[in-house]
Amino acid sequence: MDGIVPGGVAAGTTAVGLAYGRVGLTVELPADRTTVITPASEPAVPDEAGTLRQALRNPVAGPPLRSLVRAGQSVAISLCDVTRPQPREAMVRAILDELDGITRPEDVTLLVATGTHRACTDEEIRGMLGGELAASLRVVNHDARDPATLRWCGYHGDAVPVWLNTLWVSADVRITTGFVEPHFFAGFSGGPKMVAPGLAGLETVLTLHDAKRIGSPRATWGICAGNPVHDDVRAIAAATGVDFSLDVALNRDKDIVAAFAGELLAMHAAARDFVRVSAMRPVRSLFDVVVTTNSGYPLDQNLYQAVKGMSAAAEVVKPGGLIICAAECADGFPDHGSFRDVLASAPTPAGLLASIAARTRTVPDQWQVQVLARVLNRARVGAHTATLSDADLRSAHLFGVPDIAAAVEAELASAGPGAQVCVLPEGPQTIPYLEESAGRT
Repeated sequence: MDGIVPGGVAAGTTAVGLAYGRVGLTVELPADRTTVITPASEPAVPDEAGTLRQALRNPVAGPPLRSLVRAGQSVAISLCDVTRPQPREAMVRAILDELDGITRPEDVTLLVATGTHRACTDEEIRGMLGGELAASLRVVNHDARDPATLRWCGYHGDAVPVWLNTLWVSADVRITTGFVEPHFFAGFSGGPKMVAPGLAGLETVLTLHDAKRIGSPRATWGICAGNPVHDDVRAIAAATGVDFSLDVALNRDKDIVAAFAGELLAMHAAARDFVRVSAMRPVRSLFDVVVTTNSGYPLDQNLYQAVKGMSAAAEVVKPGGLIICAAECADGFPDHGSFRDVLASAPTPAGLLASIAARTRTVPDQWQVQVLARVLNRARVGAHTATLSDADLRSAHLFGVPDIAAAVEAELASAGPGAQVCVLPEGPQTIPYLEESAGRT
């Protein structure tokens, strides 16, 4: 049944803070029926610059960064776009400081690894890097749709046609930077994803994210080995070459808690092991209701990104249960791209999946639609947003939840006295999973 069924729950509540937009949101939920799952409480490193410096000088594998670069060489550094909370300024400064006396500012190009996302604005780039770095370095938004900026690199992985950013491929030294967290169909973010899809052409990204790959049961949170998406991502990075990589792990305040550097694949494996312990939580049973977020700003800027929080919730919701996602969605669906149109292209989630499976060519916004349709086939999904109306959301097979606490109360009353609610205050920063499905690698 769609929507929320009215009802009542016994008194006795607990206040739960949700990551929502820039300022957060607090909801009152029944104390005796609520399980809150958060990442391990990791303190920020006391010396951010020192931690990054040590990682660059003592890599997980391979030689230290400074020994890899010679004077006069061009250096390309890939970094996350504005939808990711990467501490870009600190990471880029650490790299430049380590290469001081070898590399000049004019030798460096910062490539914003947008994948198929929109370009970051000048204002956003200043916010990402700080005014000084943004003004003194060449910063280029990758454009997956501009053939003039791409170079053919052959077929790699499972017959993936690989086009990569020309500035990246032609650089003498290529350095990836990013942060590692569980990813809803690629296993984990960071590492090789900063090459492809981050700096890849549209045809490459569409192949990596086709319906068959994303539809695999192993294309999910926390799984890399045997995940057809991540297997090909690793293959592309290995075949086309990365000279050095720097990734960080972040806590709920987006502070650095650990840094990893060195040879790309070994570094990323070490970072994944660290993050898996802090960001994945086993549970003993499924829940009638799961309240989730998309980790607040900048990750909850639109409904497209909020699918990740919904997908995390789907891991532990009962079939036919209720998921409520609190995501500010200041950027709406968003308006650019085809996400809204693809969602509205079929009358049911099952119809969406069938339509996607029948396509001979994917479209970028299909990926999130495919994941969302799988979630909707399992549970009802409501959204609490600042911008989207109930009518907007219903056009996307969702519905509006203006009052989260009242919605939870009603659903628990409908489900019966033993009903339970799970809360993921940080959304996909913590991925719950049923204990019997343990063993993710």
